[in-house]
Amino acid sequence: MLKFAGRFFYIYAMANKIPFQKPYTNAKNLVKLLQSRGLTIVDTDKAEKYIDSIGYYRLSAYMYPLLQTPKEQHRYKQGATFGQVMMLYRFDKKLRLLIFNEIEKIEVAVRSAIVNIGCEMTGNPFWITDSANFNDQNKFLRTLDLIDAEMNRSREDFIVHFKDTYSDIYPPAWILTELLPFGVVTNIFSNILSIRIKKRIAKKYGLQMSPFESWLTVVSLTRNYCCHHARVWNKQNTLRPMQPNHTDYAWLTLPTDSLRIYFDISIIKYFLNIISPQNDMRDKLVKLLSDFPNIDTAAMGFPVGWQQEPLWL
Repeated sequence: MLKFAGRFFYIYAMANKIPFQKPYTNAKNLVKLLQSRGLTIVDTDKAEKYIDSIGYYRLSAYMYPLLQTPKEQHRYKQGATFGQVMMLYRFDKKLRLLIFNEIEKIEVAVRSAIVNIGCEMTGNPFWITDSANFNDQNKFLRTLDLIDAEMNRSREDFIVHFKDTYSDIYPPAWILTELLPFGVVTNIFSNILSIRIKKRIAKKYGLQMSPFESWLTVVSLTRNYCCHHARVWNKQNTLRPMQPNHTDYAWLTLPTDSLRIYFDISIIKYFLNIISPQNDMRDKLVKLLSDFPNIDTAAMGFPVGWQQEPLWL
């Protein structure tokens, strides 16, 4: 009955949709289309080359803020230019590179903390591949499938050496996690059965267990956005990070929208202040914003006076 109901709903939903019928349009005609909608394009040849090499669909995300309301009419604001579109595109690219570089430090440190504390508290170098250490067995098996795939795919010298030398199916945790994407490592943490282990890992970063897990997810998702060259500067996230009851280290005091990128950046800065207290993320961020003075930082969630927050001092 449920299967029939689901199929009926699918058919009903499909009946209320329309087929995609927009034809392919080349760069030259897309430039003409943008001009007809009120976007000023001084150098049409250069605009065509950008659209051809970057893609109209990707650039359209940076055109969207320049549209008049209602945006469905596709009319651009007075004075909107293709140069502004490319400025937003370049800023977003540099922001992604900055974020990704800082996340790498967090990824390495948190991965090490999970491995070391897990090994110490379980007394088992192979605890990550032992089902007894995990809460949701289905989730554990899915993680094991991912581990198997990475093991079979890897041509890393340390994995080849392990397979050639040892009889164990899997390497110890400190070797194995070097193969795994950060998202898999965060999933491993979330599925750990022992509350004591999870609390001790979170405490290393001055957080309660649930906010720590939430923030790891945010860092992992933000990393994925950067890896896949997705827009981040004014993106509104779908996952709202958990607010901690208290933190052992400086955190935000000014109100801000936790769905905006400033909150994600602040999470990154929080971890960095613990992992690398002399980090220069603030200087790099200030420099980037000064290089692009026309960027609307309010659209990113930056509150007035953010540079004076204890987190950023």
